Amino acid sequence: MKTVMLLGGTKGVGKEILKASLKKGYNVAFCSRNTEEGKEIIESSNNKDQLYFHKIDLNSIEGIEDYYKETIKRFKKIDALIIYAGITPVASLIDTDEDTYDKVFNVNLKAPYFLLKHVLRSMIENNGGSVVFFGSAHMDYGQEDRTAYALTKGTLYTLSTHIAHHYAKHGIRSNYLVMGWTSTEGELQLRKQEGISEEQLKNDAGNIIPMGRMLTPNDPVPAVMYFISDDSAMTTGSIIRITGGEYI
Repeated sequence: MKTVMLLGGTKGVGKEILKASLKKGYNVAFCSRNTEEGKEIIESSNNKDQLYFHKIDLNSIEGIEDYYKETIKRFKKIDALIIYAGITPVASLIDTDEDTYDKVFNVNLKAPYFLLKHVLRSMIENNGGSVVFFGSAHMDYGQEDRTAYALTKGTLYTLSTHIAHHYAKHGIRSNYLVMGWTSTEGELQLRKQEGISEEQLKNDAGNIIPMGRMLTPNDPVPAVMYFISDDSAMTTGSIIRITGGEYI
């Protein structure tokens, strides 16, 4: 039985990956700073023994090692690590304050980096594993008001290819999934704060995205499940764009 470890997992695409993994019979470790969200997912599941929730605030790496250790303690190994969690504050280069910059880099880059430090050691011992990074079409240069976010997503791509190149000798593969404009809870909440309704958002997105609609949280899941599976045993260092044809 495979064990999937999620950085995130209580919302959006992360939650859909969790559910798809359970359907496959996988064990799943997931995390959030909101304990109630984690408890709700476990209590509503018919697969409680296959789930482990860890409360953590990704603004600090203080709990990162504990999350890793408790996952190993519960499930003995980690076959796949999905780097999903991230924040997307609205801030241009000239408007970004230090606090915003630090939060984006802590959650989007620093937390994944130090979790990987531990997980890769475990994967080396087990002679294999799969890492999936959730990227963004912002990775190349980004919109004007997402500068710090764009930098983290570009760096995560470098980290993915670094792992693919240097850890293939241990049977470890790493791939980067570019996720397009998606109607997650976080996106809907952000737009609501900007005075944009869900209907308006989807209409606006449909006029921008070449394939005519936003992604749903389920759209990226099949690709992730492929990367987790043994079918992708020789797939590493790749980048897959699930964006509806959108480029930024």
